[in-house]
Amino acid sequence: MRRFLVLFMVLFVQLVVAQGIETMSIWPDAVPGEEAPKAKPIVQIDEKGVIERLLVVTNPVLEVYRPQKSNGAAVLIFPGGGYSRLAIKKEGYEIAEWLSGLGYTAFVLQYRVPDKQEGALMDAQRAIRIVRSRAGHYNLNPEKIGVLGFSAGGSLAARAATRYDDQTYPIIDEMDSLSSKPNFSILIYPAYLDQGENNSITPELKVTEETAPMFLFVAADDNYANSSLVMTQELRKQNVLVELHVVPFGKHGYGMRKGNPAAEAWPPLAESWLKKYITK
Repeated sequence: MRRFLVLFMVLFVQLVVAQGIETMSIWPDAVPGEEAPKAKPIVQIDEKGVIERLLVVTNPVLEVYRPQKSNGAAVLIFPGGGYSRLAIKKEGYEIAEWLSGLGYTAFVLQYRVPDKQEGALMDAQRAIRIVRSRAGHYNLNPEKIGVLGFSAGGSLAARAATRYDDQTYPIIDEMDSLSSKPNFSILIYPAYLDQGENNSITPELKVTEETAPMFLFVAADDNYANSSLVMTQELRKQNVLVELHVVPFGKHGYGMRKGNPAAEAWPPLAESWLKKYITK
């Protein structure tokens, strides 16, 4: 019996390593700006008993999907959910599996929810610095670390891409001396980028000529479609490399699941853009 248990544990460890999934807490001690104690996330499960959404996150973590053969680039994934929850399966794990299959080291960020936008930006900045600090460990080029966000996660990706010079939390360790600037950003049906006057760019988003290249995708019938348009306009003003795709139908919140025309359209377009501008 003992031999069987030992064999089972060995096989289990081998399976975890083969899948390339690791988990790390991004804050070693207290979480800055967080009043609630660190705890496991409160989850919502689907009919199969699989975690579908995270409803409360007080201890942000990165979940790492390592490819069989790394292409040297990393993508941090920010699921959406209106800053009130995280669509962790549809806009997190499923995306990470796809990216790791393409050779990218994918990191799913469980950022703070609900209604903790400033805490979420702290989490994003810290997560980028952690990945950059461990570039050697993951066989990464530290200048090829990007972000990919959906809906509110797209908002978070845009904030990380334009507010990297803002010191949003007290310095904790040597990792915080590293840049939190993404080297590229992918925004899929992003939201909340047009909250300025007359639906112009959200004031906190400071787009400059130093902003990294960006890929945006949205459906024309998405209620948040204007966010992609105003962000693209700001990037064009600053001569930043940008690629925008607008398809007629798809609405919002589809991830990359089959059956939705927009969900089936954006992955090959994003893959092509990454190959052309990032991993070339």
